[in-house]
Amino acid sequence: MVDAAPMDAIDATRAKDRKDHAEDAAKESAKGSAKGSAKDRERSSRRGRRGRRGRRERVRGKADQPWWFALPALAVFGLFFLLPNLLNFVYPFTDWSAFHSKIGFVGLSNFSTILQDGSMARDIRITLEYAVLVAVFQNGFGLGLALLLERDTRFNRFFRAVFFLPVLISALAVGYLFRALLAQDGALNSVLSSLAGHHVDTPWLGSTTWTLVVVTLIHGWKWMGLAMLIYLAGLKSMPGDVLEAARIDGAGAWRTFWSIRFPLLAPAVTFNVTTALIGSMNTFDIVQATTAGGPGSETEVFNIYMFRIFGQGLYAQASAMSLVLFLIVVVLAVPVIVGLRRRENNQ
Repeated sequence: MVDAAPMDAIDATRAKDRKDHAEDAAKESAKGSAKGSAKDRERSSRRGRRGRRGRRERVRGKADQPWWFALPALAVFGLFFLLPNLLNFVYPFTDWSAFHSKIGFVGLSNFSTILQDGSMARDIRITLEYAVLVAVFQNGFGLGLALLLERDTRFNRFFRAVFFLPVLISALAVGYLFRALLAQDGALNSVLSSLAGHHVDTPWLGSTTWTLVVVTLIHGWKWMGLAMLIYLAGLKSMPGDVLEAARIDGAGAWRTFWSIRFPLLAPAVTFNVTTALIGSMNTFDIVQATTAGGPGSETEVFNIYMFRIFGQGLYAQASAMSLVLFLIVVVLAVPVIVGLRRRENNQ
């Protein structure tokens, strides 16, 4: 029989060795973890220092960009835009003209003078008629083109660009172009003479009946491309599920447009109508290039009248008229904008 005592001693020795080895391994692991933690802490601290340094450099970089680099642009803006607009609220109360060497304060004298002039009331009426007609034509043309060119085809994309081109052309150039086309011996009457078989010399820009309508058509043609783009954006942003539901319910094209699509175009209508009214009430270049206010002052909008007074050397009176036009635009535009925005919210 084998003696059990030596075997127990051997097992005890092996167990002790395993225990010592485990303790050594635990110590080494603890040392490694401590070293790793120290390295991690050092690495994190290094990253934090780099981040703080980067932030300080960015702040220093912004501080190194001198604000006075903007001074030339600010000077041009202040000299040619801000200062003249501020002076426009001062000169109407002076006697500034080509006939005085000095400028003196005269109070409301210029306003009483222009109010007593019968031309002012007539020109305000013509300006309002012009603005309403332009808003109708510009938005009618723009909405019609947007509906016709709504689908994204190559053909439609090409003609969208074509109809937008007049927006990029100078208004004076457009006016002189149509003045040549609509002259009594111009291209339009030549084409009509060829079609009719006899001489046609219709005075398109010389009639006291329809010349104002013709000029507003030219104005609407020039800006219809911008209205078209705004209406196209509104049509493209309409939810498809609403239109699909209307189609499933059996609504026709006209019913869908009038009951669903047109109400959803309310923001586009607000923008286009507002810009058309304000822009046409401040018109000058197209009217000056086509008719210069004629015939018989039937197209003399307010800015043409103001230009005529300024050309006579009555600068303070012209400034007073400019201030009156500004007040008219504000008084008329604010209710229109408020009404259109209320219509948007009720849709």
